[in-house]
Amino acid sequence: MSAGQQPIPDCVALRIGLAARQLPDVSAAQLIRVLLSTLDEPLTEDKLAGLTVKDFKLAADGFLSGIDGPILRQALAVLKGEDENGAVDVIPEAQAYHEGDMPNSIRIACASNHSAMLDGHFGSCSRFLIYQVSVTETRLIAVRPGPAVVRLSVDHSAERVALIDDCDLLFVLSIGGPAAARVVNSGVHPLKRPQAEEISVVLAELQQVLAGDPPPWLARIIGRTPALSAGDSLQTESGESP
Repeated sequence: MSAGQQPIPDCVALRIGLAARQLPDVSAAQLIRVLLSTLDEPLTEDKLAGLTVKDFKLAADGFLSGIDGPILRQALAVLKGEDENGAVDVIPEAQAYHEGDMPNSIRIACASNHSAMLDGHFGSCSRFLIYQVSVTETRLIAVRPGPAVVRLSVDHSAERVALIDDCDLLFVLSIGGPAAARVVNSGVHPLKRPQAEEISVVLAELQQVLAGDPPPWLARIIGRTPALSAGDSLQTESGESP
């Protein structure tokens, strides 16, 4: 943020970061300058909601005029907090967290496209929601925008793995074999869910597993001696214990 520029609310800054990733070769800082050229300070959710595709394209002397219309509309929808159907996408707000706040907890990443939903493919989700989970508490500690998918032929998995490599588990709807191997090699265990669902459902299920006798691979993560009779209530993406 330049000297004299008014602070941007966290929710607006996150939308700008997500939208910039939809625009090829456009950084968040450049997008902020484009928006300020047509909306002026301060940048607010109400101002973004009133922005049109035409205004967006012509702002800053047509800085974005070389980008295809569908991509611009997609980025504008992100700025407005809307999904592809025009529904408002409420991005959850992360809570403060310091290492050691939640003893005997694990960190999980959830691939998400909308609100607090687990509804994303690893390679194309718009963000990863990062939760710290213990038997008695769950806390959203970070919202990490995923890199833009400019061409499907380009492998962005390394960039995405770097966003979650401090986590223990990754929940996704789907993930390709090579990407899953990268995730596992980074020390994160991927788990696929059969359908989109509220992340709260996943968290509650995980807490139940942690409160009982977790499978040996999960017990090792949380530093608990595995129970000999424990069954694999949770399985990795391959369906096997790590």
